Amino acid sequence: MKILGIWDGHDAGAAVIEGDKILFAANEERFTRRKLEIAFPVRSIQACLEGSGTPRDEISHISVSTWDFSKTLARVFPSLREEYYLLRRRKKRPGRASFLKKRFKYRLTEYPPTDLTKWISSRNVRNHLNRLGFRNFRLHLEDHHLCHAATAAFCSGFDRALVITLDGLGDGLSGSISRYEGGALERIASLSARHSLGIFFEHVTNLMNMRELEDEGKVMALANYAYPVDDAENPILDLIRVEGLAVRCRHSSLGMYEALKKILWRYPSEQFAYMAQRTLEVKCSQLIQNAVTATGLDHICLSGGVFSNVKMNRLLRVLPQVKRCFVFPHMGDGGLALGAALAANHRLYGIHDIPLNNPFLGPEYPVKEIETVLRESGYSYKKSRDITKEVAEIIAGGEVVLWFQGRMELGPRALGGRSILARPDSDAIKDALNLQLKKRVWYQPFCPSMLEEDAREILEDYDGRPNGFMTMAYLVRGDRMNVVRGVINRDGSCRPQILSRKGSLLGELLEKIRNLTGHGVLLNTSFNLHGEPVVCSPRDALETMGLTGSTFMAIGDFLVRRRDE
Repeated sequence: MKILGIWDGHDAGAAVIEGDKILFAANEERFTRRKLEIAFPVRSIQACLEGSGTPRDEISHISVSTWDFSKTLARVFPSLREEYYLLRRRKKRPGRASFLKKRFKYRLTEYPPTDLTKWISSRNVRNHLNRLGFRNFRLHLEDHHLCHAATAAFCSGFDRALVITLDGLGDGLSGSISRYEGGALERIASLSARHSLGIFFEHVTNLMNMRELEDEGKVMALANYAYPVDDAENPILDLIRVEGLAVRCRHSSLGMYEALKKILWRYPSEQFAYMAQRTLEVKCSQLIQNAVTATGLDHICLSGGVFSNVKMNRLLRVLPQVKRCFVFPHMGDGGLALGAALAANHRLYGIHDIPLNNPFLGPEYPVKEIETVLRESGYSYKKSRDITKEVAEIIAGGEVVLWFQGRMELGPRALGGRSILARPDSDAIKDALNLQLKKRVWYQPFCPSMLEEDAREILEDYDGRPNGFMTMAYLVRGDRMNVVRGVINRDGSCRPQILSRKGSLLGELLEKIRNLTGHGVLLNTSFNLHGEPVVCSPRDALETMGLTGSTFMAIGDFLVRRRDE
């Protein structure tokens, strides 16, 4: 039986699974070209059906995440959702009533789901699906944090584990703690929406004049440029405490905002970022240590937007009580569509082991379509006999290459499907990428992709377990800093994608780079301009190439070159 999973909120998307296989998954932003799209995912659903070869009448179950009061209201009045989207992304200036609306939003999102919101959401979603041509199906509404937990547990490959979800909030909760054992997922603690680590960090991001739900990574990066503050001198630590398996905030959501605002006034931005980052690390570590002690489970599975913080994830991985750590790659709300499908699949059929072997779950484009777009582009191009060999030689020579290959990745990271690649040992290339191609702030670091043997040589705390999804930071050995200086954070860490030589085109490219430079490492950043979605189609790729002024692109077996002006 095929199950369609849907998420129609922040970073909307859809996924199709059958049995123990994920057939297709993608997010709406890639098709509408609006980053973190919030609309009902019509195009993602269509892409799922086409990409998995599934007629509508073969979809017997449709599973949708989240049905609390706030989400239900947004479904009934989509203009409210659109206004919040425009305000959050700084596409619209706040009006006089913005503060009241914000207060209203935070209060509403704390309310849990009810039978009434379930009925209204079901009716609204069913109407959408009927308009799209779906008829004989069962509709399931799945709990927000169950969906997050399902992605973490069922895709981990673990037989038994502790499953923790943490985000802003959803269905009246900001997190959950569950025991995963014998194929069963049992929730043992629920974290109140009124005491949210995710909302805390969202406020920090907003107060620093950044976009909440989008720029939290900038806060993490900026924290590296501050002088360390002793915990005893960190006033933000006092705003949150951990009690057993619960988090307690001293203030309400809006009260937390005002308390943080007073602290920010007294400190430079980078110092404030450091103190907030440290607070998140300390409180999450305490919570997970308590949970491991309480359950005796030393394998942990993590999902929810809070776990997009790779510096914190590293600290959790090296906790003495933790033996293994898995972070679901699309940990934010963009992964809820797949989570909804997995949760329904587990409840209906008992299927719980669906390892995520690779992230390439999106659309792939035929050679004919690629060639048609290339002919129309006006760029010079040729078909290569060995695309990885030619690209390796170009990169080794100091050039940047746009890389468009196969199926698109699921999630926010560039993992070898839609990437920008360069040498990792050049400060000049790093600065040029930040300021000219990506057009983003100077302090945001880039990430490396590397072969396993290079990870053993370069990373100080590599545990011998490949991480193909860039969900974790690792420390770089002092004597290997120069090899990867273009992808190191200020604190000496990096967020690597660690691959074997076999099994992917990017792995082959890394092997050829190793033959030319001595190290199988590349700078790998997402193929997009800052603030725009990662490219999806060949046409997106050509348009972005034009905007970045890049010289080279490898798209399928074609090597594209910008003609000299």
